[in-house]
Amino acid sequence: MAATALRDRLIALLEPLVGQLGFELVDVEASAGRGSGLLRIYLDSAAGVGVDDCERVSREVSALLDVEDPMPGAYTLEVSSPGTDRLLRTPAHFERFRGERVRVELVEPRDGRRRYTGTLATVDARGIGLEVDGEAVAVDFAAIDRARLAPL
Repeated sequence: MAATALRDRLIALLEPLVGQLGFELVDVEASAGRGSGLLRIYLDSAAGVGVDDCERVSREVSALLDVEDPMPGAYTLEVSSPGTDRLLRTPAHFERFRGERVRVELVEPRDGRRRYTGTLATVDARGIGLEVDGEAVAVDFAAIDRARLAPL
């Protein structure tokens, strides 16, 4: 299974459970390896994420993964908070962090440039608007490969 398809499948599988537990699923990283792979999930909540939260979510996610078995072979499950360079994956993520400094990497280069770092100025149904070095840059969601908070 291609990495993107596996990631999408894992997000679709885990997001409802993580939401029921009171957390937001920020991102999923999955890598299958020879002998053992790694599945890392990132959680967030308005109240923050502690070690006890990660342990509780890990137990519930493990039970679901045992039943669904979405990853080939053996793997290690890690659950953590997203950190200061948190990934922005959904329109709601972008909306929540409007006004913050972000780093956006495009799927395809635009005018020879693939990475933009600036202030997340606007969010609408189609995409985002950045303020980069005094210039406005509009980016459709479909053109974004990865976006993260970019603290100073």
